[in-house]
Amino acid sequence: MNLIKKSISLAVVAAVASAGVLTSAGALAQEKKEKPKPHKPVPVAAAKAAAAPKLDGVADDAAWKGAPVLNFKAIKGTNFKDGKGNTSGTLQVVYTADMLYMLVTYEDPTYSVRRSPYVKKADGKWEKLKDPEDKGGDNNKYYEDKLAVIWNINDSIFGFSDKFSCTTACHSGEPGKPYGNKYTEEEGELGDMWHMKFVRGGVIGQMDDQYLDHTRFNPKTAKEAGRKSDPKAGGGYEDIKLVNGKPEFMNKDGKAANKGGTYWLKAEDKAPFDDSKFKAGDEVASILIAPFAGDRGDISVGAKWEKGKWTVEIARKLVTGSKFDINFDDLGKGYAFGLGFFDNAQVRHAYVQEPLILQFQK
Repeated sequence: MNLIKKSISLAVVAAVASAGVLTSAGALAQEKKEKPKPHKPVPVAAAKAAAAPKLDGVADDAAWKGAPVLNFKAIKGTNFKDGKGNTSGTLQVVYTADMLYMLVTYEDPTYSVRRSPYVKKADGKWEKLKDPEDKGGDNNKYYEDKLAVIWNINDSIFGFSDKFSCTTACHSGEPGKPYGNKYTEEEGELGDMWHMKFVRGGVIGQMDDQYLDHTRFNPKTAKEAGRKSDPKAGGGYEDIKLVNGKPEFMNKDGKAANKGGTYWLKAEDKAPFDDSKFKAGDEVASILIAPFAGDRGDISVGAKWEKGKWTVEIARKLVTGSKFDINFDDLGKGYAFGLGFFDNAQVRHAYVQEPLILQFQK
């Protein structure tokens, strides 16, 4: 099939490790431990572009007009339309002499940026909003929209490319977390994670460049199990602390996040907190952000939500040279990856169960 001329319809199914199980009281329960199911790989063609697209979340560039389209449906995430966890969208990929570009669009009825803000109570005290059903790293009420791409570095992860995609690294039903953990089975199996966390990086044009290894969960030494971050030389995000009962910083414009301000605070906009500017019910950001420098800042993004739809444009060099990255140094071979979609969710997501295989067209 000529992928330049035709679109492929792809059923996207969330693995058990991404599905939210409800108790009779409606709370998210501990996931059951099940093995991933094998699926046939699906090719994704990357077209050669004459010029790079602009990363603005608009996607009206000439590069996308001639690129093949992969249509997908995603189910069994959490939230999304009518709370059923279902969404649908498209994927396109192009490349130039030294860059790779991806365009992902998908349906999401809500623009979720209210990530655990501080709120001023009637008694004047400040507290952080929390999901009452969060039993540990499982916030599905006060979070952000996210998108993730996971690549199989050097085909090192057994079963990823030909059967299971990234579900081979999903481990549900493990003690310590209500949702489960992410890690590869053996030492030397590495995945490259491109993580678009809209509040913490997407708003400043970056995806978080991370990686996946075989580390098992440990509540003291490895709370994130195999999920790791690439080295950085500076920048990033960090929580804003309460100092003497009040947030340490605020935006220099003095606006509450729920009254024309933002639920993130850029480092260049921070100012000492002035409690007198806020009234009961006002919310302010609890996260301070700055662009990553170094390996962790390799991936650029332009993301825009409009009328119930996300449009996300991604860019990264074909070859970075980092051992924590997928390096597209041979355009004659295929590169396996998976896609994940988060709607106002910390970890629960719908994702492509079939392995996707990127193939470069000449």
